[in-house]
Amino acid sequence: MNLAVTTAQPICVLVVDSSQMKRQLLVGALRRRAEYRLLSCELDMERVFAAISENRIDVALVSGASPNGAEAIAMLRRIHITQPHIAQVVLLENPDRETVVSVFRSGAQGLFWQSKHPFSQLCKCVQTVHRGEVWICSEHLIFLVDAVKQVPGLRLVNGDGLQVLTPREEQVVALVADGMSNRDVARELRLSEHTIKKYLFRIFDKVGVSNRVELVLYAVNHAHSTQAEWIPAAAR
Repeated sequence: MNLAVTTAQPICVLVVDSSQMKRQLLVGALRRRAEYRLLSCELDMERVFAAISENRIDVALVSGASPNGAEAIAMLRRIHITQPHIAQVVLLENPDRETVVSVFRSGAQGLFWQSKHPFSQLCKCVQTVHRGEVWICSEHLIFLVDAVKQVPGLRLVNGDGLQVLTPREEQVVALVADGMSNRDVARELRLSEHTIKKYLFRIFDKVGVSNRVELVLYAVNHAHSTQAEWIPAAAR
């Protein structure tokens, strides 16, 4: 009797970094592991999405180092919205509180602290997020716990720098940008789901978009994060 032998499909990892040298070093190190198939790309939105469209990407390792941190965050959000099956890990040398929270709010599934953890831990990180789990160290987890104690706010401004939405509408946008459904947003803000739908239609009209995906992309390009205070449910 012949027994079929099956082998696990390699994890396709896309390495994204603005530095060619860093990309080559990381790809070279990961190629020593048989369970990975490696691709690399410059930190450029068009090139990254071209690579994604042409290949089956399982995990994206994205450098969040300055001066390209803002571009990396915008790319994380867009990948999270359009390609949610891709697990994203951000590589940072010395993450601060604001960066840690921003990275996970933008759709990352893991944050790897390069200056503290060895390469062997990065391999474990890739395996972890590929299984659908989250990778974060205890020091950074505290930042996230503090952040979720408050309802976030996103201040949307027009071309003249003027505020577009009311504080409550900004909270709705922030929670939608975090991937929450209307029901989850309603529960978070202690409002009815019908009220949240009315808010969204009003917001769509104000910013000139027609759906949630367009709204989130608009927020990424036009928003400034704020430390929003809780607005009582009675406030409209």
